[in-house]
Amino acid sequence: MIDVNESIAALDWSKEPQGLYAPIAYALSSGGKRLRMQLVLAGCRLVGGNEQDALPFAEAIEVFHNFTLLHDDVMDRADVRRGMPTVHVKWNDNTAILSGDQMLIEAYHLLEGVSANHLPELLKLFTRTATEICEGQQYDVDFEQRDDVQIADYIEMIRLKTSVLLAAALQGGAIIGGATAAQQEALYNYGIHLGLAFQIQDDLLDCFGDPQTFGKAIGGDISCNKKTYLLLSALNNADAGQRAELSRWLAQTAPSAEKISAVKELYMATRAREAAEQAIAEHTRQALDCLNLLPDNDERKQLEQLAQKLAQRKS
Repeated sequence: MIDVNESIAALDWSKEPQGLYAPIAYALSSGGKRLRMQLVLAGCRLVGGNEQDALPFAEAIEVFHNFTLLHDDVMDRADVRRGMPTVHVKWNDNTAILSGDQMLIEAYHLLEGVSANHLPELLKLFTRTATEICEGQQYDVDFEQRDDVQIADYIEMIRLKTSVLLAAALQGGAIIGGATAAQQEALYNYGIHLGLAFQIQDDLLDCFGDPQTFGKAIGGDISCNKKTYLLLSALNNADAGQRAELSRWLAQTAPSAEKISAVKELYMATRAREAAEQAIAEHTRQALDCLNLLPDNDERKQLEQLAQKLAQRKS
């Protein structure tokens, strides 16, 4: 079985100018779960394919994902990623933007390594997914200025911003492995629900996680009034007094430990945390249901375990 960390570490970023490539090497060296890369390989193996054939697509997906993180961190003004200073902090905004741009180009370059028989279909999937992720990011930005965002709007946003890349990773691996259209669809839908559960769990961890294991400061979403499943659930469930208190804290734009603590208490009082946990469980269940349409083998069992593990993750 391919060691995904070794594969990423073997990519050569010693090219010049180092001002462009050193930040890429730095970003990719910070680790992470390599989840999307592993999903490509798992999707290929599940349908009987050779995972080595899927490695170029897996590397392209991983480099692309990390490109989005460089730009996200600039947009969110995030200081820490995976326990390390973000690229725009270690260098500057311009470096993070330009090195991120190059990572996108490098992702397409890596795609050139897939079989010519599969390249047109994979390129179409990859490009559509990249567009959807940008659309999801724009919705996320737009939501900051909107007071009418509903939970359904939020779910669609995270489907685009997070889920489609997981889904594309699985479908791309399945395409390379020779999957039927029905198998591709089942894996894609599994990835969608896996991503929804993953992102709602991320909302929970940002609020209630341990900063030592989560890898970044807790309460960032609260500080910037980000529309999350927790906030939208709290607004839906709050009584008049709780809504007034929540609105008062939302009006305070300056980050503070007091605000984070007070809003967390409101999330508990309005049962927003419970609602988020229920949503995670439901999307995990739907992800597992999708796997019933796939071969009953070790790879499927590993995807079942992955869905359950991600729903309980702490980082």
